[in-house]
Amino acid sequence: MWYLEFRTHRDTVRRLAGFTDKKQTEELGRKVERLIACRANREAPDKALGEWLEGLPERIREGLTRFDLLSSRTAAASKPLAEHVADFEATLTAKGTSTAHARLVASRLNKILDGCGFKYWSDLSAAAVQQFIAGERAKPANPETGERPIGVQTANFYLQAIKQFCKWIVRERRASESPLAHLQGQNVRTDRRHDRRALTVEELRRLLAAAQGGPERYGIGGAERALVYRLAVESGLRANELRSLTRGSFDLGAEEPAVTVEAAYSKRRREDQLPLRPETAALLGQHLANKLPTARAFNVPRKEYVVRMLRADLEFARAKWISEAREPAERVERERSSMLAYRDHAGLVADFHSLRHTFISNLARAGVHPKLAQSLARHSDINLTMSRYTHTTRGEQSEALAALPDLSAAAAGELRATGTTDAAPAANGGQNRVAVYVAFSGSEMSNSVRDDAPTASASVEESPNERSRGIPEKTRNSAAIPAERTGFEPADRCYPITGLANRRFRPLSHLSGFSRCASAASAADAIPNRILHI
Repeated sequence: MWYLEFRTHRDTVRRLAGFTDKKQTEELGRKVERLIACRANREAPDKALGEWLEGLPERIREGLTRFDLLSSRTAAASKPLAEHVADFEATLTAKGTSTAHARLVASRLNKILDGCGFKYWSDLSAAAVQQFIAGERAKPANPETGERPIGVQTANFYLQAIKQFCKWIVRERRASESPLAHLQGQNVRTDRRHDRRALTVEELRRLLAAAQGGPERYGIGGAERALVYRLAVESGLRANELRSLTRGSFDLGAEEPAVTVEAAYSKRRREDQLPLRPETAALLGQHLANKLPTARAFNVPRKEYVVRMLRADLEFARAKWISEAREPAERVERERSSMLAYRDHAGLVADFHSLRHTFISNLARAGVHPKLAQSLARHSDINLTMSRYTHTTRGEQSEALAALPDLSAAAAGELRATGTTDAAPAANGGQNRVAVYVAFSGSEMSNSVRDDAPTASASVEESPNERSRGIPEKTRNSAAIPAERTGFEPADRCYPITGLANRRFRPLSHLSGFSRCASAASAADAIPNRILHI
């Protein structure tokens, strides 16, 4: 083994193990001298030097990095992406991500890297990633292999996987920046292919009855399937969480029965304890009576079979419901409906996870506070609880509209009767009693309550203005008509603050600058890059 001894750009003497061949070690020394010059001048290695670094053995690259001859970015560029992906997957598992999810993310990442032909960090290209994902979306379906074009949601999952990988590379200081940081996902609302719906109460009851009396499916009996469905729709447990439960997961003897999901099987990686309804707890007690504490509570099949199991029970329940029609017309109508259908007319599906959607939607229908519903659903974001998992039916929407005001002709007539648009006869014999107060030029003011026409006025001394306007003397000097006080008459005097009987208010005279005893009519009339480098 030949060794190479050199002085670095920091004026430090280092020794590096080379090759067994002297010529190769001498060539290594010449390349190292070029690296030292690049580091001293703070320059990146040129293309030829970079290609040479990519072909170096791992032990030599590690030594050059340890001697600070290779920056973290250069070291990452010279390390194959496959090794980075392996480290990334191990990091996901170490931080608590389930093994299955970490493997899924790595598989999506490797599919993009292999499809684009990326081998090293320097090969990554945002344009190539976008073109690959677009090609996967446009790929024709293959009936023989079962492959089909991916949707927007799946495309976003692939993009999220490689962006998460690049972000991890930067965070680990294996690179200075991500070349894909600016890429954004597409709007999933434009291409929804598997949106779920919530089942109605009638559908749930018929589904449970069909499962209870149905045959064994995928290794689980009818009565056990009905209990699994009921527990899922009353607790919101996912299929994987139900599969993980044992006899010891249930506390059925407590005053408030509950079920506990271990952190290893919970989606948020925390131990969850969920309450149970007493009726369901009693059924669970009968089912688990002869099981050991470590025995599996339910024989829930694998993920791909769970969907088929529920779909078969839905079809069985729907066929029975259609057969119960008494008239041919009723049978045709039921066949056209979406009752108990796996996919309804709107394209929404009812799979096993729809039972969780139903659980949260039923909480909303029952008027449960959104924060409590979020806690029971075990969501970190209340928007997820209220927007994606809460569903409304057309009947509920119609009931909500029924609470709006009636804008028909009858309602308009009632509005006119209030005096806002037209005068309408009052209930007391057609008399409309209006409280008014009349302003005079003096400081004294009298009030009257008039019937229908303003014929009553205060008896005061005739003023020159009245004579000049030609007001008849009889009208000017007519006595006030006594009227029964209704409690809404104006005050008897024009005090600084006047009001309606026992309600005090400031007159409108302040709006026009007139005196506080100006007429009500006159007073009323007065009224504001960072640009990512790839």
